[in-house]
Amino acid sequence: MNKVKAHYTDPFAYYKIANFLKNYLNEKTIIICIGTDRCIGDCLGPLVGSYLSDSNIPLKIFGTVENPIHALNIDEKFSNIKKEYPDYTLIGIDACLGDDYNIGEIQIRDYPIHPGKGVGKSLPKIGKVSLIGIVDSCDKNELFTNRNIRLNLVMKIAKVISKSILYSYNLYKEENS
Repeated sequence: MNKVKAHYTDPFAYYKIANFLKNYLNEKTIIICIGTDRCIGDCLGPLVGSYLSDSNIPLKIFGTVENPIHALNIDEKFSNIKKEYPDYTLIGIDACLGDDYNIGEIQIRDYPIHPGKGVGKSLPKIGKVSLIGIVDSCDKNELFTNRNIRLNLVMKIAKVISKSILYSYNLYKEENS
């Protein structure tokens, strides 16, 4: 299992992530952005989905601020995506909890994401590849509360992830044209 880590403040974070991701992108790639806009700590996925949708990237994007994929609808939405696009490569994106010193880190991994795992939920694994943004410490008692997490942090991480995916898609297109 391989993974790349980069802090959102690293000026080359998007480049590191994109170079890893380009090997998993093709015309049959779906980006599944998990989370809800009703909780600051969990809005990373929907923000990425909205940023990518606004960019007009020619990939299928599911999970936006307007139409989120979250714990209450993930089973149905994921089942419908798999049924409609059975041979597509899925990339999962979600917020994550970690150690204090990892807050702000973005990780891309060549294995599925386990949404809800950090808060004790059992939800389906998503994707062949996963991107996570560490938005808070798992050491705190109040997980994903508005008092712990700054929206500014989540937005900055979401922008780096979005830029990484866009750059990765351009790298893929250049290598396959």
